[in-house]
Amino acid sequence: MNKRIPALLAATGAGTIYGINHTVAKGVMPTYIEPYGFIFLRVFGAAILFWVIGIFSPKEKIATSDWPRFLICAITGMALNMLFFFKGLNLSTPINSSVIITLTPVMVLILASILIREKITLLKSLGIIVGLAGALALILFGAPTGTNASNIPLGNLFFIVNAFSFGLYLILVKPLTKKYHPFTLMKWLFLMGVIINFPITIVEFTEVNWLNLPFEAIWRMAFVVLGTTFSTYLLNTYALKHLSASTISAFIYLQPLIAISYAIISGADKLSPIKVVAAILVFVGVYMVSVKKTEIRS
Repeated sequence: MNKRIPALLAATGAGTIYGINHTVAKGVMPTYIEPYGFIFLRVFGAAILFWVIGIFSPKEKIATSDWPRFLICAITGMALNMLFFFKGLNLSTPINSSVIITLTPVMVLILASILIREKITLLKSLGIIVGLAGALALILFGAPTGTNASNIPLGNLFFIVNAFSFGLYLILVKPLTKKYHPFTLMKWLFLMGVIINFPITIVEFTEVNWLNLPFEAIWRMAFVVLGTTFSTYLLNTYALKHLSASTISAFIYLQPLIAISYAIISGADKLSPIKVVAAILVFVGVYMVSVKKTEIRS
């Protein structure tokens, strides 16, 4: 079976979960939990899941030379990325976050060309542009604006830092995905993430009134831990085994599409011609970036 197809499906699944997360996570902050407290919950919860399930995965020893890369990946993917995204989401709106993170593929493409000499093909460049156009169209012309935001400019700046950090993580972690089993990789990265985030997040975590949380808050928190953290990182790790970092990052364009679709299904928004065109652009852009160039023999 072509392993590229399951990898593309995994990336699509991760992008879908991330798209829903913009609204789900925003709905629980800061009423029930502050952003940094939420980070500790998701990192600590995911770490427990990966270590428990890791008991049944192959036992692998981490090469001494790989530990520095593990540490940098944990800092960029399990600390900076999450801290700035959730803090930004608390200050700004889900709509703003979904459009600004579409900068990630551009950053990945540039960073990959510099750090790992990944070739920027014309098709990938055009795919990035087409997908970005679709995502921007969805946001600018097809989405309602949010009002639960205390400092939109600062929140938007945090989203940019988040996009850069996540893009760097995708590039740095790719060599490790080819060398280690996904559960081996994730359990160590998230354990490091718990340690790195602890001094920054533990205060807000302990301030949560855990015994009196309503079901509305509980299911949203569970979704972030099980879906947005555990499942997405596992899916992206698998996808990175068979796809380039720039291809994975292109699936971020699915997030605003999913956000709009979720609003339509829930009755918060309506379908319009501009949204149909924008959705087509998003899918075409993802396809252009993800399609594998085949060698033509004469």
